[in-house]
Amino acid sequence: MLRTPQWPGLGRLLTATLLLTGGPLAVAYNLDPNSTESVTAIAKQMAEDMLSFYHGDQPGGTPGLLPNPYYWWEAGAMMGSLVDYWYYTKDDSYNNLTTQGLLYQVGDTIDYMPRNQTLTEGNDDQGFWALAVMSAAESRFPNPPADKPQWLALAQAVFNTQAARWDPEHCGGGLRWQIFKWNNGFDYKNSISQGCFFALGARLALYTGNNSYADWAEKTWDWMVGVDFIDENWRVLDGAHIGHNCTDITPYQFTYNAGTFILGAAAMYNHTKDQRWKDRLDKLLDATKVFFTGPDKNIMTEVACEPVDRCNLDQQSFKAYLSRWLAAITKWAPHTYDYVMPYLRASAVAAAKQCVGGQNGRMCGLKWNQDKYDASTGVGQQMAAMEVTLSCIVKDRAAPATQNTGGTSKGSPGAGGDDIGRDQPNGPSYKDITAGDKAGAAILTLLVTCSMIAGIVWIFIDEASDKTPMQQFSGFHSSATASIAAFAAGGGAAAVLLLKKGAQEFNEKTAAAVSPVSERSSRSSADNNRAIEEAPFTICHVRNQNVGNHEQRLSNMPLGWPHNRSLRGSTVMEPGQGWARSTRDLDGARQSDNEAGHSMPSASSKSMPGRRESAE
Repeated sequence: MLRTPQWPGLGRLLTATLLLTGGPLAVAYNLDPNSTESVTAIAKQMAEDMLSFYHGDQPGGTPGLLPNPYYWWEAGAMMGSLVDYWYYTKDDSYNNLTTQGLLYQVGDTIDYMPRNQTLTEGNDDQGFWALAVMSAAESRFPNPPADKPQWLALAQAVFNTQAARWDPEHCGGGLRWQIFKWNNGFDYKNSISQGCFFALGARLALYTGNNSYADWAEKTWDWMVGVDFIDENWRVLDGAHIGHNCTDITPYQFTYNAGTFILGAAAMYNHTKDQRWKDRLDKLLDATKVFFTGPDKNIMTEVACEPVDRCNLDQQSFKAYLSRWLAAITKWAPHTYDYVMPYLRASAVAAAKQCVGGQNGRMCGLKWNQDKYDASTGVGQQMAAMEVTLSCIVKDRAAPATQNTGGTSKGSPGAGGDDIGRDQPNGPSYKDITAGDKAGAAILTLLVTCSMIAGIVWIFIDEASDKTPMQQFSGFHSSATASIAAFAAGGGAAAVLLLKKGAQEFNEKTAAAVSPVSERSSRSSADNNRAIEEAPFTICHVRNQNVGNHEQRLSNMPLGWPHNRSLRGSTVMEPGQGWARSTRDLDGARQSDNEAGHSMPSASSKSMPGRRESAE
């Protein structure tokens, strides 16, 4: 008998090869945070998977936009992550895509206020695009063509428009969450809007050497502390409403709120060399320990929503920004390197281990502090895993450039002027209404009304009658009155007759009599009516609840925040009540946080004078 040669272990070898090379059974990334090769190879795959959600560079797509349900601001944040990807890896595969997206969304006024985003754009949303182009200037990302807007000029344009929106009339200062006054949230001032403005001003001051930007950063910081958005424990809380003088503080902490102020404080320390900014930076960093959990308290976690599985689409990306900015500050404040890197490296290894999802077996989930994939995928999860992975090699990369240290991006200090003070979108302009306009409108209205009356009279004139039009008209009036009276009398008599006879049924649901053609037909009709009334019915979904339909978002804050408790994981403030009424989505988060020793303060009751900013 002919036997086929056998090699011991061949089956096991083939199986292992299949597991390693593809399919949903592929093993997790084994990241070596100390190896540039390991970091760049894994980050390349993470970037590729992140861009699998983006179609703006494909036929029919819109450059710089993610598909529903992602909002405009997150596309800007993703473009910023691609700038970082190039900075760390020097792989220029996505540079054209990044440049195209960053330039396509600048809008007609060249300041990231495109008309098609007026229902969703807040100050924080605009700020994320500005921070992306600021990173492009600092990292010396390839400049756009000379006839296109330049990175530095775009950052300056956004800063100028936002500085003009500073609102001293409510809560003593600060930016509102929303730009346009009819959007929900226009009465709220939130920390992320202030944080983007603060960090942008600090970085512009460092890049250009212009102290006017630093003055605005200082002013923003003072306002934040004055309204207790940065509290006595150096926690960055979410925001408050102007109707309560910014005292009804929403006390939840998110990674990106803290990250913006850490980033700005480091830039201000580098720019001023002032010990005050070093102390502020160090205290903010110490307060971020709340965001690190796991057995060794060193794995980055979105503590306000992850423990109760309530992180919405926006919140799923927040860890990307804290990772990005913790790495960035080590260049401006080198003493922070030994503090932040153990957290970033441990988080990067943990994040890479759970990237085993999706059809390709390597998509990343949200939760890094557990040893299993949490079955969630998305742009935010990929961006966060990529950013924390790239941060491991920040020490080997050049410091951010300035105009005096090799920066090449061209600025425009006066950019953004077309949007200064504007709180409603650009549209058709109309001249003021004059007295002549009003008189003309009145005359036209009178003519139209008279024409309608004449037409009605003409309709009722009987051309075959021997009576004159006036006689017919007066006769019509009297006959119409008589007809109405007769109808009323007849109807009343009929109703009395029905009550007396009892021979007909009267359906009160439709106010219609059911004719007794036969006993069978009458009974069948009644049975049918009763069956219809008693039949169960199903309430259909509202249109914008269906999959594929996308409700317009007002900000990069959690959807519905803080008004819609069913959608946003947050706290709703009530006048006269502290902050205790939390939404059902985050009851567990607050309980978990309290159990961990991170109790939330009550809303500040201090009077406004001397207080600093607040955010919605």
